[in-house]
Amino acid sequence: MRKLQNILITGGAGFIGSNFIHYLFGQSSAEGNLFNDANFTGKIVNVDCLTYAGNLESLADIEAKFGSGVAEADRRYFFEKVDICDRPQIERIFKQYDIDTVIHFAAESHVDRSILGPEAFMKTNVMGTFTLLDVARNYWKKEDGSLRDDVLFHHISTDEVYGSLGETGYFREDTPYDPRSPYSSSKASSDHVVMAYFHTYGLPITLSNCTNNYGPYQFPEKLLPLMISNIRDGKNLPVYGKGDNIRDWIYVEDHNRAVWLIVNKGVTGEKYNIGGENEWQNIKLLHKVIELTAAQTGKKVEDVEKTITYVKDRPGHDKRYAIDCTKIKTQLGWERKMTFEEGLLETVKWYLKNSEWINNILNGSYKQWVEKNYANR
Repeated sequence: MRKLQNILITGGAGFIGSNFIHYLFGQSSAEGNLFNDANFTGKIVNVDCLTYAGNLESLADIEAKFGSGVAEADRRYFFEKVDICDRPQIERIFKQYDIDTVIHFAAESHVDRSILGPEAFMKTNVMGTFTLLDVARNYWKKEDGSLRDDVLFHHISTDEVYGSLGETGYFREDTPYDPRSPYSSSKASSDHVVMAYFHTYGLPITLSNCTNNYGPYQFPEKLLPLMISNIRDGKNLPVYGKGDNIRDWIYVEDHNRAVWLIVNKGVTGEKYNIGGENEWQNIKLLHKVIELTAAQTGKKVEDVEKTITYVKDRPGHDKRYAIDCTKIKTQLGWERKMTFEEGLLETVKWYLKNSEWINNILNGSYKQWVEKNYANR
């Protein structure tokens, strides 16, 4: 029986990680706490080195309600500004907080950035994952040399490790890996290291590969927040190539519900694909975002559409991703709760409402906020 009481979440200040922490504490970003069903009672240690995409403002409410804003005896949330490659610090954290579960979100994750600077992706995604695995293996070792069976290392990965699909077909858990970018190759490498630690050392692991996430707290340079902000500000809307690349989209909290289900009920040593069963061509998705954002901002759709600008396609741009998530649906009983229409509207409203959050990132105010509030951490 897994303990799931002292959970180390890596990359918890990022997009999916911060949403996951909100979900575990029943603080859903969706109106009406739509996904308030985690029933988590333990403690969370958020380890994040706060690179460009890490944003503690996304967790200010969690810090106030469950972290430094409450009495020490009642505290359930702790933040550690630590690089996952820093082995002595990771060892300290395991010991100090008696970690029994790792949920590993931390990763360099932007394809364009990986093309311009691949070294950081190899360091964080491969060596960082190795460091976490090896520290966990040593900390969870019993006196007889065997490993505890009440612990778990869950690794978050991407469908991009599978490569590119044609017009038909779907990625399955047994689809051969065929990564096409420095980012996806680094994630594929980390997946293999995770599985190797299960097969070689018996480390209790689970692994999930998910399609494109959308929702609140995503870094502003990503597709949907970028387009929503540019529409609001009257800027051009850049589209790679012809805009005919196809992606499968899932609302971030549906993804996080799936992760929590795997962590609770997933079979040790197994991997699970998580998909939205919701394929969109980039250009058709953009037209939908324009429609929803124009309605919220009082702009005319035809005026906004004139700002669409086609730019040179990026190298190695995969044509289509699509996930077959039959396994997690049939074996663990997972299903999506958020329709795409509802989720996309929720997302548009959130970014329009939280323009200050975006501006703080883009104009440098966020960095000053971190230095002021977390100078001694």
